[in-house]
Amino acid sequence: MAASGLDGLVCLSPENFAYVSGFVVPSQPLMRWRHSAVVVTVDGRCAYLAVDMEETTVTSQVNGADVRVWGEFTDQPMQALADLLRDLGLAGAKVGTELNYLFANDYTALCQASPDTRFVAADACLDRLRQIKTPGEIELMRRLSRIADESICKALTEVSAGCTEMDIAAGLTANVFAQGANDFKLMIVATGHRSVYPNVGPSMRRLEPGDICRVEIFPVINGYHAGVCRTARVQSAPEHAEEIWKNLVECKYLVLDMIKPGASSKKIYEAFIGHLAKLDLPPIKFIGHGIGLHLHEEPYLGTYSDVPLEAGMVFGIEPLVYDTGHGFGLQNKDVVLVTDTGAELLSDYADTDLLLTVQ
Repeated sequence: MAASGLDGLVCLSPENFAYVSGFVVPSQPLMRWRHSAVVVTVDGRCAYLAVDMEETTVTSQVNGADVRVWGEFTDQPMQALADLLRDLGLAGAKVGTELNYLFANDYTALCQASPDTRFVAADACLDRLRQIKTPGEIELMRRLSRIADESICKALTEVSAGCTEMDIAAGLTANVFAQGANDFKLMIVATGHRSVYPNVGPSMRRLEPGDICRVEIFPVINGYHAGVCRTARVQSAPEHAEEIWKNLVECKYLVLDMIKPGASSKKIYEAFIGHLAKLDLPPIKFIGHGIGLHLHEEPYLGTYSDVPLEAGMVFGIEPLVYDTGHGFGLQNKDVVLVTDTGAELLSDYADTDLLLTVQ
């Protein structure tokens, strides 16, 4: 904060609240009007804003820190936040906050309630902080990656031709929770012709011999996500699938070999599309993205920016082709840590050099 000339910082989004506070407010991601905030001053003081419904959750986590509670149906949350800023000596100060998260009417109300405070965007600063994972975060991402990978593989062994996508989903979610996740996000179960759709949930469609089966899930622990996707064939692969898969596997290893501190995110992507071009199929706009407290975080491995990789970054790497032109899509998504010397595959349970098989 001092380097940015900030007197204080207000974190309001679920991911940045969790990053600074170390815990999740359960209803915050679900009902955005139930504002929770953590305020940090440049001299190290910390205070919290909580909706009355979540008062006990917040107070149980903050070890006696100042918690200001606002009534969901009786108070204005931005006025309560302005009062907290004033009591912390930040009225008239320069305060960073998440302008990409706040609704326009909330930001207007905050400025009206604290007219002398200079609010500036801190989104990029917070994004940057979250790019480099701590040792504790890395261990959590490793655990989540294993949960996702193993849960998908186990679910695929529990079904066969004639079962439904819902059967896969039932086994998958049971496995995820049995291994210790406390939530999950964006479960994808897409088989047969539905495998061309990027982000579809399970349906009552029955698996047929020769189907492609794409399964992805993001288990969650304490707000952190790790997304893994595995692709299987039902008994046998459709025509062209194994040829395309071979190219995607080669893309995976090409990317892994390039990942190391100092590597160019843009050059990694260019190498990927250069190899994928052998298939004359449309590439996605990125080959990887940061992951952690959000499903997609900066930096991206794509064409729109060029970021040097650093040790401690964690990426979702996903060589994929949704539209192969043959009525199926293929995806091989892993979680990868940038180490001091290269890349560590965190989702290392399944051998994906060949398509997995559902009997």
